[in-house]
Amino acid sequence: MMLIEETSVPDAALPVDQFKAHLRLGTGFAEDNVQDEVLKSFLRAAIAAIEARTGKVLIAREFSWSLNGWRDRGGEVLPVAPVTGVDAVTLADAEGVEAVVEVGSYRLEPDSQRPRLRPAGALLPAVGTGGSVKIAFTAGMAADWGGLPADLGQAVLLLAAHYYEYRNETALGDGCMPFGVTSLIQRYRMVRFGAGVVQ
Repeated sequence: MMLIEETSVPDAALPVDQFKAHLRLGTGFAEDNVQDEVLKSFLRAAIAAIEARTGKVLIAREFSWSLNGWRDRGGEVLPVAPVTGVDAVTLADAEGVEAVVEVGSYRLEPDSQRPRLRPAGALLPAVGTGGSVKIAFTAGMAADWGGLPADLGQAVLLLAAHYYEYRNETALGDGCMPFGVTSLIQRYRMVRFGAGVVQ
């Protein structure tokens, strides 16, 4: 399995001015934008970290997911949420020859935790021995920063500020995330039941 982010969060969607205000950086100077690229990198890192912790895509973009075969031909769970549309499903045989699956033979079952690709009939199309399937889809909670829930937006700013303030720190433990960020994203995290099984 391989998930590829086909498009990235555009610069225009990043709240650079809000981040500057959050950091209380000075304004009105001739070189106001001298740190913009650095600030964008911290915002992107914070978005990526929160997406990894929650399994939710914040700003809408395109992805492709490649599999060596269906885990369940009755409905394949997609790796991130929320998925807003399936753009294409492509089967490849053992020699790499591709065939696009007819759009009417599958449908998206939206879900905030576990969206699924469902067959229009009984089963998703068979993947041949040595073959693979690639699902191209669009996922995201909002088209731009203004459409994000306020708590997630605040979590991104807090985490980006943490990265900015401790950018030279190397002693923090793996996976360290400030408590305020953790509490803000808690309700968006994937629900798990049983022995680590995601439901």
